[in-house]
Amino acid sequence: MTGMNHIPIGTVTAIIAESRPQTVKVRAAQALDAARRHTLTLTECLDEHELTARHSPLVPPLVWDMAHIANQEEIWLLREAGGRPALRGELDMLYNTVEQPWATRAELPLLSPDAARAYLGQVRIHALEVLSDAPVTGSPLFQDGFVFGMVAQHEQQHDETMLATHQLRHGPAVLHAPPPGPAATPVHRLPGEVLVPAGEFIMGTSTDPWALDNERPAHTVDVPAFWLDTTPVSNAAYQEFIADGGYAEPLWWHPEGWKHRQHVGLEAPLFWQRDGDTWLRRRFGRTEEVPPDEPVVHVCWYEADAYARWAGRRLPAEAEWEKAARHDPATGRSWRNPWGEWEADSWHANVGQHHLQPAPVGSYPIGTAPCGAGQLLGDVWEWTSSDFTGYPGFRAFPHREHSEVFFGPQCNVLRGGSFATGPTVCRATFRNWDFPVRRQIFAGFRTVRDVDGAPRMRAA
Repeated sequence: MTGMNHIPIGTVTAIIAESRPQTVKVRAAQALDAARRHTLTLTECLDEHELTARHSPLVPPLVWDMAHIANQEEIWLLREAGGRPALRGELDMLYNTVEQPWATRAELPLLSPDAARAYLGQVRIHALEVLSDAPVTGSPLFQDGFVFGMVAQHEQQHDETMLATHQLRHGPAVLHAPPPGPAATPVHRLPGEVLVPAGEFIMGTSTDPWALDNERPAHTVDVPAFWLDTTPVSNAAYQEFIADGGYAEPLWWHPEGWKHRQHVGLEAPLFWQRDGDTWLRRRFGRTEEVPPDEPVVHVCWYEADAYARWAGRRLPAEAEWEKAARHDPATGRSWRNPWGEWEADSWHANVGQHHLQPAPVGSYPIGTAPCGAGQLLGDVWEWTSSDFTGYPGFRAFPHREHSEVFFGPQCNVLRGGSFATGPTVCRATFRNWDFPVRRQIFAGFRTVRDVDGAPRMRAA
């Protein structure tokens, strides 16, 4: 696909030489290009009505995301990095996520789909010119191409948000992708849990060049030993919770969660419905049986917490999750990802919207962490018990609105990414956050227990 909205990556790489600074630029150009491909895939399959419609009270129209992506790229790459004059300065307030609450964005005088596409293309042409000339050393904004990586990650995050909007829309399927293959190891052959030994590890990072401010700085955390589910909780296991009356027993629920469950009538994960003795789900315009061996998805924090209590376990703290995903007891190192330093790819994890669903539990064995737990990256975001706040020594960069304004007990941290998460975003230090009632996101969970707790029996 070529034209104003998509600049072929070869056009960029052909003019960039293979020295270290220019390799940074190639990586940045590739990340920007990959994000734009997804943005176009998610929007070009829909007509103007579908792009401007509000498919759910939970999300703005897709056309808002399109122009917001372009506006952020203009602000950070054209003006901040390139020192260029504003192209559409009058749009800054209209597409500001802090100034414009998500619930009212559909009521704003938004750009039309054609105008939003033109804006995306216009900004990208200028952004690639800035990238070609920009330094990749010096100020923190330019060091190792940070500002370009930040913008690419921002677009990939909105690509995931737009995919969630596709899931919320009603109508025939417009997105198509092959299903994941069968699990390499059937779940019944895996241990139900793995032991993560006690001790210190390095949490967060001070060296990953594209890590965002809330992932920094690296710091030492001492974590007691705990047992962790080998895989995310499956649909089959979650159905046992439902069958045992888990949604009807307030004993398992956080008090606020029980109030929420009663208020909105929670009875099963979002998009599930019962047909006799069979559970069905709606997935991107298709109705199908719920696959028993996939990780459960579209559950809120309160549901995950209730399941964990019912199972005699708990949700992991954020530090426990990260230690399981990164710490290698053999070397004492904290790796970038469970399998080492290189980025997530289709060999190691289900990321990047290559499959529009989680892979069966037991998939991606070469992505297994040193502790023995699998699928810690990709498939489903995993709820933790931790509130979203800054690490010791946190400094907002390059602006407070990325993270700091969201700190507090109102949001819980999610880790690990999902099948919808872009590979540039999906790393073991990356921190997502959301309200405990959110279910439209691609979130599941796994549970832990203390070393003196009772073991959990794996569902058949």
